[in-house]
Amino acid sequence: MSKEFWNQKFNGDDYLYGTQPNAFVKQRVPTLLTAGQTVVCLGEGEGRNAVWLAAQGYQVTAVEQSEAGIAKIQRLASEHNVKVETVLSSIEDFAPKQTFDAVVLTYIHALPGDRVRIHATAALVLSAGGRVFLEAYTPEQRLLGRTSGGPQSVEMLFTPELLSQDFQAFDIEYLEALEVELAEGPGHQGLANVVRLIARKK
Repeated sequence: MSKEFWNQKFNGDDYLYGTQPNAFVKQRVPTLLTAGQTVVCLGEGEGRNAVWLAAQGYQVTAVEQSEAGIAKIQRLASEHNVKVETVLSSIEDFAPKQTFDAVVLTYIHALPGDRVRIHATAALVLSAGGRVFLEAYTPEQRLLGRTSGGPQSVEMLFTPELLSQDFQAFDIEYLEALEVELAEGPGHQGLANVVRLIARKK
């Protein structure tokens, strides 16, 4: 989706996906990372994951292409008295001078060619031994008529097989498609079909 699309979505005082972290991120990141390690949240939106991770003691960088999103991230970080480095950039154009111990990708949907490029960027910015934490909708989200969020195009939704292919050079530590109940602001509410991935860079 374009920067203009997300500027319009995030142009308001309310947080479209809430201010609490994604449940999968909250549950799994602390079991595999220690405080002080570096995390980059790609396509971070309004900051819910980045701010929570910073509060847990991680060094967090939030990458977002929308100026409205960046402003929300900075506001939320200030309200929680934590430091989050913000970078105004699309994921594909993100070219940091450092690598990171973890990449967080939650609901970053794209058409197949863009999806491959986004996941290649995630791999590129990871240090050896670093991990990708990813959650996204599966095609069942549309096929079953779920109203809990996600793009309308099935082409933009992910399967475990697609993720296995995109991260085939990684050690896949966890990969599962499942049904969950989302409660993430007005944008993600209700029963949903998602896929979750933890992959470690060799």
